[in-house]
Amino acid sequence: MIAAQATANALIQGRRIARSGGASRSAAARLALLACLAAASLPMAALAQPTELAGTKVEQSVQLAGTPLQLNGAGIRTRFFIKVYTAALYTPTKVDTAEAVVSAPGPKRILITMLRDIDGNDLGKLFTQGMERNTPREDMSRSISGIIRMGELFAKRKRLKAGDTFSVDWVPGVGAQVLLNGHAEIEAIKEPEFFKALLSIWLGKVPADEDLKAALLGRTVDKRPSSQP
Repeated sequence: MIAAQATANALIQGRRIARSGGASRSAAARLALLACLAAASLPMAALAQPTELAGTKVEQSVQLAGTPLQLNGAGIRTRFFIKVYTAALYTPTKVDTAEAVVSAPGPKRILITMLRDIDGNDLGKLFTQGMERNTPREDMSRSISGIIRMGELFAKRKRLKAGDTFSVDWVPGVGAQVLLNGHAEIEAIKEPEFFKALLSIWLGKVPADEDLKAALLGRTVDKRPSSQP
């Protein structure tokens, strides 16, 4: 709507200049064209601006392994009315089902930003429980090595503080790279079952938070408290 109005105004201004003799018709046409192009770029510039969620900035797009990813959705994880962390899902193209997220080719990222302090061991256990609830036994067995390594990472960190970030990047041919505050602490976990199991914490049939699942998939719902880990 804003871009359309700006474009119309630019065309009107160009015509007025031409009629007033302040510029040649060709110059006025060029001026109007440049104004239209500038107006058309306004929505893209606005789209690139980060949004704010529970006081944390959420980027609308990121680059991963040379591939531009866009924000598929973001939401807040609450437990017993307490805001625990924000979660943001980045994919090459927007999708609205968990199956589409898993099957979509290319890099992906799940980014967690803590809103309160939490014990590293406790967070690792909660993530493991979420994976177990949503992952078939065969896939879970193939994910064990990655789960152990992730758990060791949380145990080593001991405590995550408000503002800390935890993210997992999936890059085809490389694997899942686990990062704390943007730094890779362990080697990439190559098993695709691990990343699929990790996503199931939030996108599985028994997600940690139904409303957070909906938010990550780009849906809008009323927030309801959750007692799940």
